[in-house]
Amino acid sequence: MRRVAQVIRVRPEMLDEYRALHRDVPQPVLDQLRRCHIANYSIHLLGDRLFSYFEYHGDDLAADLARMSADEATQAWWKLTAPCQQPVREAAPGEWWAAMEQVFLME
Repeated sequence: MRRVAQVIRVRPEMLDEYRALHRDVPQPVLDQLRRCHIANYSIHLLGDRLFSYFEYHGDDLAADLARMSADEATQAWWKLTAPCQQPVREAAPGEWWAAMEQVFLME
């Protein structure tokens, strides 16, 4: 299992919309996440930053993320959520959600 933590900025004027969207995530989007071996996925908010965490239980994260990106339901979902988000300044060029470095783990 691989832990993945990421951060992105939420546009303050879109915060209510972002919250509303996530009160009812479409079932096909949730099903696709599970098919891509993603579990224990959560998104947290602090100020204007969203922190996401998920556990990846597959063998090829890049391939599963590519498969998710090709999914029509996921693409439609991202068209709704993307206007609410903005990459943080620490994001690498072309990176939407910026990967975070794990500095501590207690199991």
